[in-house]
Amino acid sequence: MLRKSMVFCLLLLSFLKLSAQENDELNSGWQCMNVAMVKTTGQELSDPNYHLSGWLAATIPGTVLTTLLNNKQVPDPMYGMNNEKIPDIYHIGRNHYTYWFVNDFNEKPATGNGQVWLHFRGVNDGCDIYLNGHRLTATTHYGAYLRQTYNITPWLAKNGKNRLAVIVYPSAYPGNPNGGQGGDGTIAKNVAPQYTAGWDWIQPMRDRNTGIWDKVTIERTGAVRIKDPQVITRVPGVRKPEEPQAPAIIQVGATLENATAASVTGVLRYTLQGNTIDKKVTLAPHATIVVQLPDLMLKQPLLWWPAGYGPQQLYQLQLQFLDNGRRDDTENVEFGIREIQTYWNAHTRSREVAVNGQRIFIKGGNWITSDAMFRFSQERYDAEVRFHRDMHLNLIRIWGGSLTERPEFYEACDKYGLLVFQDFWMSGDCNGRWQDPLKKEDQWSRRQYPDDHSLFLESVADQVKMLRNYPSLAFWCGGNEITPPADIFNAMKDTLLPALDGTRYFFDYSNSDSMSYNSLGGNGDGPYGIQTIAHFWNERTFPFNSEVGSVGAGDYESLERFLPAESLVTPDATGKTEAVWNYHKYIAYNNAIDPYGKTTDLKEWANKAQLANYDQYRALMEGFSAHMWDWYTGVIIWKTQNPWTALRGQMYDYYLDPNACLYGTRKGATPLHVMYNPVDGMVMAVNNTFNYARNLMLELKAYDMQGHDTLLTQVFVEVGPSMVQPYLSVKEAIDQLRAKQGVFFSLRLFNASQEVVDENLYWLPDAAGNYSGLQQMPAANNITLTAHQSAADSITVTLSNPAGAPLAFFNRLSLVNASSKKRILPVFYSDNYITVLPGEKKTVTISGAMVNRAGAALIEVYGHNVKRLYITVQ
Repeated sequence: MLRKSMVFCLLLLSFLKLSAQENDELNSGWQCMNVAMVKTTGQELSDPNYHLSGWLAATIPGTVLTTLLNNKQVPDPMYGMNNEKIPDIYHIGRNHYTYWFVNDFNEKPATGNGQVWLHFRGVNDGCDIYLNGHRLTATTHYGAYLRQTYNITPWLAKNGKNRLAVIVYPSAYPGNPNGGQGGDGTIAKNVAPQYTAGWDWIQPMRDRNTGIWDKVTIERTGAVRIKDPQVITRVPGVRKPEEPQAPAIIQVGATLENATAASVTGVLRYTLQGNTIDKKVTLAPHATIVVQLPDLMLKQPLLWWPAGYGPQQLYQLQLQFLDNGRRDDTENVEFGIREIQTYWNAHTRSREVAVNGQRIFIKGGNWITSDAMFRFSQERYDAEVRFHRDMHLNLIRIWGGSLTERPEFYEACDKYGLLVFQDFWMSGDCNGRWQDPLKKEDQWSRRQYPDDHSLFLESVADQVKMLRNYPSLAFWCGGNEITPPADIFNAMKDTLLPALDGTRYFFDYSNSDSMSYNSLGGNGDGPYGIQTIAHFWNERTFPFNSEVGSVGAGDYESLERFLPAESLVTPDATGKTEAVWNYHKYIAYNNAIDPYGKTTDLKEWANKAQLANYDQYRALMEGFSAHMWDWYTGVIIWKTQNPWTALRGQMYDYYLDPNACLYGTRKGATPLHVMYNPVDGMVMAVNNTFNYARNLMLELKAYDMQGHDTLLTQVFVEVGPSMVQPYLSVKEAIDQLRAKQGVFFSLRLFNASQEVVDENLYWLPDAAGNYSGLQQMPAANNITLTAHQSAADSITVTLSNPAGAPLAFFNRLSLVNASSKKRILPVFYSDNYITVLPGEKKTVTISGAMVNRAGAALIEVYGHNVKRLYITVQ
């Protein structure tokens, strides 16, 4: 009897498993051929018995250009001037990048009421799809962002051997890449990425990212399929992360589709923290209905908070449809419990953001996409978002000339606590905000782009359904620097978003007055180039500036990855920017390098550029933070990453190697931070936490170039939650100390246990504005370096500087391959470009999955006055 029961249970478990949702990704075994070489129909081509000969191995997900690159048909467009060697679609014609893609896969026919579904998560731009001799697309599909789903149950081969054939057409309007923002602007006539025609930070992608660029999956269900689940969380009141929580309200709904010719009665159900919520549902034959489950009042919820304010707690919810006790389908939804509010700040005249009732000062970065050719991976998304968390940022804005970011991106933002400001696919440049002689059509014509308004709205609805459950998704935005055309805009704002989401604030466009009132005139965002340090502190800009930035060249090790040997020269050595630097969109440092000493040596120039990088972005974050809630409610840096090998606007390069911009931003954006205004000499602290910081000792010291220190003061201070507290001005004393050679100015906060809770070191120029002391600074010859493996994916490095020595200034640490001495990427440094004071030591943690995979590795360190050293890891 026991044996029979066990057999029955095993059979039941097997049946339940088969009846539940199962997904497989079709990401291998693809082949492709240019349309000109294929002399048959899609029906014949998709016959599993049709012989393929001479086809290329295709990369799916991926663009046509990615497949050509992987087959060595084109050179790497990221390197040098290689992109000029690749035919552009505008000049050579769309057929050059029109390709057939074929995949043979195993899938047996479903049994009983079982259903099999084929999903495409992104094809740019048009496609026709065939399976086993049958055309799945009733008409040609268009829309780079619009997902596709087909019930392939009737068309599966009896022997389980199936063939899928897809012809992918480039966008109808690839646009002339004439050097304008989005080329001649006609790229915006499509519902597709605009940057692929080129911008001031990228060269054009020659195929305009044509291809099956996102995932293709097979899903198995019973008679009823769960689609587009929605989880809404309500968190009333004002909360604090460390306190006991009042209940939160969980609201769950989903769309159910009955794929059969018979009526189906069942139960939609989920269980969360011991609470089971369900509802009985009857679906007519071939019916699709939206079901809203009863609300759940969840006791003692674990809340999700933005980075720097609290933990990022996530819940797993399994939504099931049961038909007579049998699971027809299951959808797993990860979500966080949080509520985002926005208010108008009448003092700053800008939008203010609150999470779980607590106001948040927005410190953000602008994001284009992870890779210009759409070569996405979960690992790369995780690394890039982690860099943003490590910079103490709390928001990423997805710029409107690109795409709605992928679920894997949002998963990383959920994990690391980055709020997301998601633009839709508009730009002021292409969509007609400004007069532009490089544009083909006039502003009135461009103002009506894209050509297919219905497709745009259908794509909006689809992408909202795909992304709305991610707690990191905070805001929708109509477009970059412009609203969509009136009919699209009104439908989005008044109908689509309220019906499909209704929980997130919708910004009309990225620098609209409803976000940040423009009392200064001009465009309402910027500036974008290098500024004086005083400018960031003293010049008032827009109260919630959606784009403000500076320079961003990497160091020599970064530059040599994509610049040919003959281009490894200082960019303005001849008075004119070198051609390859210019091609890679170099933005000039103007006079920011010369005060450190003129040079024609690129290694020296690049190291001095890192000093400028650090200073620029520390000052940017400190200047905005100093005027928190008075002038500003937030700031978003333009920009924090590059999807291409550009020489501007980046905290780390395309290869995921950080530069000093990242660590300057990290320093300036520290949640509890002491800082110095170089204009009036005021020392102050900013507290971007919800708690009062009391009983802190403020210590101010100056160091000369030999390492001799002068104590200016030490005093007990405090600073309230979410505010800035000025303490005292030391301008007169600092100006005297720095007059001859410049000076190092050290600011520290100690807690009651005499532990450093924040520190900040400025290198200040002499009275003439030059760093004359740094140019003659004595070497720190006696620095010692140790490293030990503290965990499988972590190394602890300690730098020590003996008493009586000069400061060991501005040291770059790297984990490098033991034989090649090349950096191992990506890894994450708890800090970098660090300075060690005389008689002190600094500890840096190097972490990440590549630490564990690195094999034989060394720690490299070099600094402004520290020679290059290598040590082994113990």
